[in-house]
Amino acid sequence: MTDVSTKPRLVVVGNGMAGMRTVEELLKLAPDLYRITVFGAEPYGNYNRVLLSPLLAGDKGVDEIMIHTRAWYEQHGIELHAGDPVVAIDRGRRIVTARSGRQAAYDRLLLATGSTPFILPVPGSDLDGVVGFRDLHDVDTMLAAAHRGGGAVVIGGGLLGLEAAHALRRRGMDVTVVHLAASLMNQQLDPEAGRLLKESFERAGLRILLGAATREIVDEGSAGEGRVGAVRLEDGRELPADLVVIAAGVRPNVALARAAGLHVERAIVVDDTLQTYDPRIYAVGECVQHRRATFGLVAPVWEQARVCAAHLAGSGHRRYVQAATATRLKVSGTDLYSAGDIAGGTDSEELVLRDASRGVYKRLVLDGQRVTGAVLYGDIGDGPWYFDLIQRGADISAIRDHLLFGRALCEQAA
Repeated sequence: MTDVSTKPRLVVVGNGMAGMRTVEELLKLAPDLYRITVFGAEPYGNYNRVLLSPLLAGDKGVDEIMIHTRAWYEQHGIELHAGDPVVAIDRGRRIVTARSGRQAAYDRLLLATGSTPFILPVPGSDLDGVVGFRDLHDVDTMLAAAHRGGGAVVIGGGLLGLEAAHALRRRGMDVTVVHLAASLMNQQLDPEAGRLLKESFERAGLRILLGAATREIVDEGSAGEGRVGAVRLEDGRELPADLVVIAAGVRPNVALARAAGLHVERAIVVDDTLQTYDPRIYAVGECVQHRRATFGLVAPVWEQARVCAAHLAGSGHRRYVQAATATRLKVSGTDLYSAGDIAGGTDSEELVLRDASRGVYKRLVLDGQRVTGAVLYGDIGDGPWYFDLIQRGADISAIRDHLLFGRALCEQAA
């Protein structure tokens, strides 16, 4: 049996999905290689943030979204310091210091600090009752507000904002979504799909305001009681609010890395092995920047975890390669699927199918004889197939005329 005291020390900063997935992959490859210590900001084990929306809506319980309980860490000999985030890294001495004053030395350091909600720089954003939508504490705050009833304003009509709005509506609140852009989910959907989505949400009882900018969040009391009472828009409209959810995007959490002197641009810069400019320090997840790109979806982060774990295990044959991503949204009985480059370029072509009677819309973006992007509304069964065509760069010339009608017809025609 290996003497624990002689093992190299791996310290993981961040107890979220990216860091713990990397540890999982590492344990598969080299279960006894390191003494592992994990520091996390939240006082829990690791949970699935992707399932915060079903938790808010009441479709999941807290136990169902937990990935690793405290018993898992103990079972694998991992020292967990939950609720005690790292506040400083001494790269010269190779020591991290946590908020409690606890210190841990490392031979390898993994940064998985994730991202933080972008809080609008408007007056009143610090009022009680104004929350982001990133963690269990935010969900608890929203559930308490929903229990009291009243109105909620969700600022941001992207994926997270819409899921929060839908969940709060199901919890009985009157919900208004305020979105700066001219259509919902404008990063993932074209305007036509965005219009269909808006109509679906409005049928479900939500109010959607597009092209609407927030001027300030207003205190409920004229004396300034410190609690939200309304949202005031730039055009002067005022929306009463007992709860304001800001889902206007996130920012990579890089303050710790920057203070430690690591190379940081929009996020922590890493190479194809997920190594930072300091060869003893790796980074994965929403806090990293790889070849100018940052990441917010699960699929690329899982691949980063596999690559990083291989290098931490000494099996350094893998390289991280960016790939097309897909987004699926299912709320209010509506199915949406978006994949690849939906904007296209000057030489791109589009194939479009509209079937208003069935509530179906499909748009495929082509570059020559390859599919490069897909937007599906109402009928998304062939979404993964289109995504596979995008990823493989498959030649679709033989099935081009049947492409919009789905995989089954295309396979018959081929």
